[in-house]
Amino acid sequence: MTEGRERTLMLLLLLNLSLQVFDGVATYFGVRGGMPEGNPLVAAGLVHLGMIPALFLVKAYACASLMLIWRLRQRSRLAFSALVTTAAAYTVCSAAPWSAALAAF
Repeated sequence: MTEGRERTLMLLLLLNLSLQVFDGVATYFGVRGGMPEGNPLVAAGLVHLGMIPALFLVKAYACASLMLIWRLRQRSRLAFSALVTTAAAYTVCSAAPWSAALAAF
């Protein structure tokens, strides 16, 4: 694997992990402020486990999945696409909506 590709994958991993942290913190403050959680699985976890344990488990699972993609990067050419797609999805479905909702709050 080339050094440039390795560096790009590392930056994508760090971006994705940062988006996970942002999503967890934004979800905490948003839900605590009375806003609904848009993901039904996370919303169910919030009800059954409580906010902190549910968010911790969901974000730990997401980060572990990202680390698995990173670990498999040399075996699969799909690692780049997976990290780009995940970052795009979290930007569109999490970072943008939570940023707008919290800014209006």
